[in-house]
Amino acid sequence: MPIITVNNKKVHIQELNKEAEDTVVLIHGMFSNLAIYYFNIAPILAQHFHVVLYDLKSHGRSERTLEGYDLENMSSDLIAMMDYLQIKKAHLVGYSFGGLIALKTALIAPKRLGQLVIIEAPDPKDEEARNIIEAYSKEFLEHYVANFTDTTKMQMGKRQLEKNHRLYEFLFNQTSIKADMVKEKHFLHHDPISELHIPTLLLYGSASNCKPTGEWLHSQIGTAELKLIDGDHNIPIQKPIQIAETIVQFLTNH
Repeated sequence: MPIITVNNKKVHIQELNKEAEDTVVLIHGMFSNLAIYYFNIAPILAQHFHVVLYDLKSHGRSERTLEGYDLENMSSDLIAMMDYLQIKKAHLVGYSFGGLIALKTALIAPKRLGQLVIIEAPDPKDEEARNIIEAYSKEFLEHYVANFTDTTKMQMGKRQLEKNHRLYEFLFNQTSIKADMVKEKHFLHHDPISELHIPTLLLYGSASNCKPTGEWLHSQIGTAELKLIDGDHNIPIQKPIQIAETIVQFLTNH
């Protein structure tokens, strides 16, 4: 279990195909972990790229922390991780809140990015969207237990399930995560999203409540392409192969 120290916190990372020339960093959403990419999407990307996955602070196997869940801090962690791994430039792929982290990083450090893939990033000002993130994160956990425990030989028994539920309780009740997410509610409309000139792929579910945000981003980012995938906010779980192949096609054709 590779653990590195980033901004004085222990961060769990995984790397695939380190020998590849170009790097893709995958950022998961809130209340999830790197497993959402690890089993289906990352192996396909790793046929072409050096792939880096990491657990956000307090998620997965990364160190728990009480504060620092705003986009500025989360982007700082990402850039510090790239520095630690000596990655000068990378393509970023962010899902849900991870998509907002990717967008923030593109605004803060555009020269560190190659291309950008945003999957189902919500509009933080939409309280319903924040509820959607929570609801689908619980669905992710159930999906993980049902589908991946056998293939990984990691039998997630009652103890592990309870541990994950304790993590939810910790994040919701003991950290600044909710307050930090509320602070970011005007992020898309206060930050100069329209000034982004990085080739950007927007992937949204055709039946997702977040689809209007994808359409709005498409109207704001002149270099963006919008592709709709059959499904809802959970398209990385519902259509992982299609998601991976679409990302590979985009990143290799620009």
